[in-house]
Amino acid sequence: MQFIQPNWHAPVNIKAYSTTRQGGVSLPPFASFNLGDHVGDDPIAVTRNRELLCQHFGFASMPVFLNQTHSTNVLNLALEKTDRNADAVYTNVQNQVCIIMTADCLPVLLCNQAGTEVAAIHAGWRGLANGILENTVLKFQSAPKDIIAWLAPAISQKAFQVGTEIREIFMQKDPRAKFAFIADPHCSTKYFADLYLLAKQRLNNLGIHKISGGNYCTFSDKEKFFSYRRDKQTGRTASFIWIA
Repeated sequence: MQFIQPNWHAPVNIKAYSTTRQGGVSLPPFASFNLGDHVGDDPIAVTRNRELLCQHFGFASMPVFLNQTHSTNVLNLALEKTDRNADAVYTNVQNQVCIIMTADCLPVLLCNQAGTEVAAIHAGWRGLANGILENTVLKFQSAPKDIIAWLAPAISQKAFQVGTEIREIFMQKDPRAKFAFIADPHCSTKYFADLYLLAKQRLNNLGIHKISGGNYCTFSDKEKFFSYRRDKQTGRTASFIWIA
């Protein structure tokens, strides 16, 4: 079982990780540490993988896994525990694990410098464009300048081809978004989008400048990551954070 830790300057009581696809019990095409129960994998294998996650980190209970739909809904674990239709999760309660799943979309983990607030965000291009980062930051009591962000493994620009309409959607919100798109030399209606840069721009606009990560590509590293764009039918890794 392999995990990736943020290289960031978070308080010592903040614990954060991303899983890789290695170390579980799922069979191909979900081999092997698939945590998604909505992708067609054997439910028994998914349950076992989630149990292995809890055992490895000593979680007292199973984390709340969201029903992610590329929305801008944010679940506050401290207040509401029943409606899981959300694409981000926030808490200010110790030992409540904020967790989201991805297979190319961008996971963003947030904490404040005091180590009293954390959040995990599933940010695909739709979520980024529509305001999932902004909605999550609104949950924080801390000022944006006191929030730290880590951009966990996602698809990189070289592998993320999108249409002109997606570029225009982002540029309508922020003209600087043009710097996150490179024209496809082989197709005049296609661009390569940089999710990492788009997220950084949005975070900067909010006043968040302590940002780390953004140096993986889920599409290119088949040994380590699941990728929906590469494989279509595949598993999901998780990115999670909690206050110890």
